[in-house]
Amino acid sequence: MHAFVLGASKNIGYHAALRLLKQGTTVTFLLRSTSIFDNDEEIQPFFKDGKAQLVRGDAFNRDDVRKGWEAAVQASAGKVGVVLSTIGSYSEFSAPARWLELKHRPWFLPRPSRSLHALPGSLRAPETQPRFVVITAMAVTSESQAAVPLVLKPLYYVVLPAALADKLGVERILSHAAGWSWSSKDDPSNDILTQGWKSTPGLPRQGDLKHVVIVRPAVLTDGESRGDEAVKSGNEPYRTKKVVIMSSAYRVLRKDVAHFVVEKVLPNWSEWEGYGVVIAY
Repeated sequence: MHAFVLGASKNIGYHAALRLLKQGTTVTFLLRSTSIFDNDEEIQPFFKDGKAQLVRGDAFNRDDVRKGWEAAVQASAGKVGVVLSTIGSYSEFSAPARWLELKHRPWFLPRPSRSLHALPGSLRAPETQPRFVVITAMAVTSESQAAVPLVLKPLYYVVLPAALADKLGVERILSHAAGWSWSSKDDPSNDILTQGWKSTPGLPRQGDLKHVVIVRPAVLTDGESRGDEAVKSGNEPYRTKKVVIMSSAYRVLRKDVAHFVVEKVLPNWSEWEGYGVVIAY
């Protein structure tokens, strides 16, 4: 299997890509810096063996994303198995005024959706489509925001509104492309998705994408994964819930989100396909 990974210089994307490489999957990274892994002793052997390749590019740039796709298609002999997007927002901790600049950029749609527009024609047919796994956040929709624990509401409403607005745009685009239902009360503002976005050149039509999973983590923290050890002992390392909101969802480790994607979602795809999944402890 070959994976095209966006946003994997660190955090969830990096840990998921490393797990995939260790399982034998080949990986194409799209990153702004080609030297990001130069001193990474854990991942360097995969580049030396030709199991991983790094394409220099910015996920804000449509042409760069297309270049990444072309490299992934070539490396996989035309059979890209999975697209993993763990990209954050334009500026996850910026003032709201800054994320308004998104609409003035040459490609206004939220970054994780750029991979959809550059999707090669050879991979648009249902039988050749890759699987899309996109990381957003737990409190994106109005219903999920209402379920946020009281102690976390200042974080979501004061510190992270820009990031959540961007991720809401991503979910709206994915819901359209996958043919999922969507509540009009959750429609993003025109600052995130301008009017007429559905007719953007290259964007898949409604329902065109057949293989999509959205992962919605609680507040992300750092630390060693609980996943592998918990599985060995027969315990569940984290809670997951499809579509519906999850109560008392406070936090989850980035490494455990990566564990969930690689060890749970991808091997058991039919169980998760077509769902947005909340993950927390």
